[in-house]
Amino acid sequence: MTLIKDPEQNETKHLHNIVDFKGKRVLEIGCGEGRLTWRYASASFSTIGLDPDKDLLRIASIDRPSDMDNKIHFANAEAEHIPFSKETFDIAILAWSL
Repeated sequence: MTLIKDPEQNETKHLHNIVDFKGKRVLEIGCGEGRLTWRYASASFSTIGLDPDKDLLRIASIDRPSDMDNKIHFANAEAEHIPFSKETFDIAILAWSL
């Protein structure tokens, strides 16, 4: 049996009620396999998912929708050492990472 997380899409609804992703540059800290990334990235200008786990990033890269190849990128790094300047992003997300 496959476990489906948030089948009612409540997480997605609340996320979009809090933040307008349209045209924004987004940094997702602790993106894991991209489960949350796919729920907002289509609205963003660009998204970078950051995670220290290379195996999860490999899954995220494989699962990334082909129409988002130029919009979503992944970086292997820890939150304590983000390899980007703070001016690079409009929004930073840290969810389910603690």
